[in-house]
Amino acid sequence: MRTRMLLATAAAAALLVGCSDDGTATSSSPTTSAPSTLADATPRSTPQDAQPKRGKPSGEAGLTVTDIRIGHQPGFDRVVYDLGGTGSPGWIVQYADRAVQDGSGKVIDVAGNSILEVQITGSAYPFDSGVTPYAGPDPATDPGAVAIAGVYRSGVFEGTTQSFIGVNGDHPAFAVSTLSNPTRLVIDIAAS
Repeated sequence: MRTRMLLATAAAAALLVGCSDDGTATSSSPTTSAPSTLADATPRSTPQDAQPKRGKPSGEAGLTVTDIRIGHQPGFDRVVYDLGGTGSPGWIVQYADRAVQDGSGKVIDVAGNSILEVQITGSAYPFDSGVTPYAGPDPATDPGAVAIAGVYRSGVFEGTTQSFIGVNGDHPAFAVSTLSNPTRLVIDIAAS
């Protein structure tokens, strides 16, 4: 009887856990801390709608983007912003008509049919956070991604890191979540 209960519990847990191709987990809640024994073993977020999404940073947040990764999962593509520094991020993620850089007003040419603007609040300049910033390609791309044409960075301005995701579809649904240990902002975009 006990063995049957353990198997049933394990099967239920397996249904709730999802991991991306790169080993990062997904989350259905706005903020999730990964269990320390099962790295990133959290439920998968499901893109539900194309409405703007917001979350508040922790009071002591001072984060810098250290990496940008793109991956593909059945039914959605994922963008992961790795963050170094202190606290947990906030975010404003929404579709925009144009990619306009904060501070300068410069228009950025973004590939794709739609532009998803990502603002990571609770950000800090690298010289304030003491963290080495992302120095990878701009735009970041992944040939396996169906929904994502590229991820463009524009930098930090007044406590907010701004980035743009070129999306191949016409405003597909998306979900936003965070993960910890290490700190990450995750955006899942429905693939058509």
